[in-house]
Amino acid sequence: MMCKLKTYLSRFRREEDGTATIEFALYFTVFFFLIAAGVEIAYMNLRHAMLERGVDLVTRDIRLSTGNVPSYDDVRAKICTEAAILESCNENLRLEMVQVNPRAFTAVPASADCKNAEEDPRPVRAFNPGLDNDLMLIRACLKYKPVMPTTGLGKALNKDADGYAQMVVTSAFVQEPR
Repeated sequence: MMCKLKTYLSRFRREEDGTATIEFALYFTVFFFLIAAGVEIAYMNLRHAMLERGVDLVTRDIRLSTGNVPSYDDVRAKICTEAAILESCNENLRLEMVQVNPRAFTAVPASADCKNAEEDPRPVRAFNPGLDNDLMLIRACLKYKPVMPTTGLGKALNKDADGYAQMVVTSAFVQEPR
């Protein structure tokens, strides 16, 4: 029995005709995971760039219009309008804006205040629009669903129980005097 098996295996190894199905299956799998990781990182980078752009444009508006105190919902809506490609932005975007003393700096909490649309609503951690010449720090946290959550980079992301990953953008600005 063993002799027959060795004969079949050695003949199989020597044969060079047939198709390349094994090589195709191995290489296709590797290339698929590389392409999936590339798509995930490209879309994640695009989301991050658009969120940063939205936060930068809105902080510019806040900085230049010191007399008009924007509300939390107005700022969030403007960011979501500027960052057009973010899906479910109004439900999944959480903001913090605090006044920072540059001479006695105390850091904001390291963990950003994030929520996804499936969580229960909770109060805003801190949203202080500030006064003239105040140094302000704004932090936006967006929860999003990865494009391919079970392959490549999407699997390696830190996700919550509902499958949402988070993206944090921080910006600092000084309120212009009136």
